[in-house]
Amino acid sequence: MINIAVLGYGTVGSGVVEVVETNKKQLNKKTQQELNIKYILDLREFPGDPYEDKIVHDVDIIMNDPDVQIVCETMGGTGAAYKFTKAALEAGKSVCTSNKAMVAAHGTEMLEIAKKNNCNYMFEASVGGGIPIIRPLMTSLCHEYVEEIAGIINGTTNFMLTKMEREGADYAEVLKEAQKLGYAEQDPTADVEGHDTCRKISILASLMLGKTVNFEKVYTEGISKVTADDFAYAAAAGYTIKLLGTAKALEAAYDDEARAAGKAEVSVKVSSYMVPVNHPIALVNDVMNGVFVTGNMVGETMYYGSGAGKLPTASAVVADIAECAKHVGENIKVFWDAEEAKLADYLETETAFFVRTSADAADAVFEQFPDAMNIIVDGRNDAAFILPVMKEKDFVAFAEKLGDKLLGRLRIYA
Repeated sequence: MINIAVLGYGTVGSGVVEVVETNKKQLNKKTQQELNIKYILDLREFPGDPYEDKIVHDVDIIMNDPDVQIVCETMGGTGAAYKFTKAALEAGKSVCTSNKAMVAAHGTEMLEIAKKNNCNYMFEASVGGGIPIIRPLMTSLCHEYVEEIAGIINGTTNFMLTKMEREGADYAEVLKEAQKLGYAEQDPTADVEGHDTCRKISILASLMLGKTVNFEKVYTEGISKVTADDFAYAAAAGYTIKLLGTAKALEAAYDDEARAAGKAEVSVKVSSYMVPVNHPIALVNDVMNGVFVTGNMVGETMYYGSGAGKLPTASAVVADIAECAKHVGENIKVFWDAEEAKLADYLETETAFFVRTSADAADAVFEQFPDAMNIIVDGRNDAAFILPVMKEKDFVAFAEKLGDKLLGRLRIYA
């Protein structure tokens, strides 16, 4: 029998218990083990809950029980979650988590502790909710030189942008609706300013390279400056607008000599992008997530599904439980080292831009960029253009020249 302890009986934790109990026959068959939820750690009482008898309030009961082989950390944050995860791994108990903050900040430390104690630290649910993306990068695509990852990996912002596009609504209006529906927190900063997406793309980029991409060094901006006006022009030009986390391997990513010369290995950004409507990732709408991965041999692959929610996220945690149950006392190698990858200075990277300006700035745009594409929308008293590919620093200089005549700008994803 494989005994499991769940840390935190909130949305995801209760979902883990539900998935295990509902699909126990399938789980036991596929793992060739009998899986049992032995403990559920929470500070609260749950009178009348079907699993009330499994609730404990003292984490030491779990840590000191040698019969507990797998711990599911669904608490969130990096406080108690860090302490409990470390203690479990040091006790030889495998840990499965949905906690992207923990994985982004302490993933390599936990992987090293797991290796020393012949157990596992698994985190499929930390990115993309129920979408299998972590394991494909570690297994199915392990032979590939991954050239690029682009992901819609925050359901809240994707819901908001979809509403803005379909209804012509303003940002403030859709934010209120997202909060009312429970998609956005009362303090939505982590979602709408891109911080959640930043942690997730940093995890994916780290697995892509096998080195640590420090999320605190990733250029990040969110959707709070996107307007209904931007969507009107995007539609006229054949684009939609998405918040993307992108990681692009540079020359030094897989070249020993280039790395030794100190060249940048990867360009990682979080930004609102105009995406061509015929690109597969443009079809990812509402609260759904999608991750687009390009390998040097396989080419383009796409991973799509529910990016959040109780059961989709819990399903990914339980997939890790099954993997741990099949490898009790055995560490599964994860190629992600503590050494930091060298990030490109985003100001030196190149992209094309969409700009929206006051009407009297049109001449200045064409003077600087004669090949700029003018986007026409009838009845407008402003102007909009798609500018050619340029370095970010050159665009910053141009934007400073325009001053308050620059009404909006977005990067172009191609």
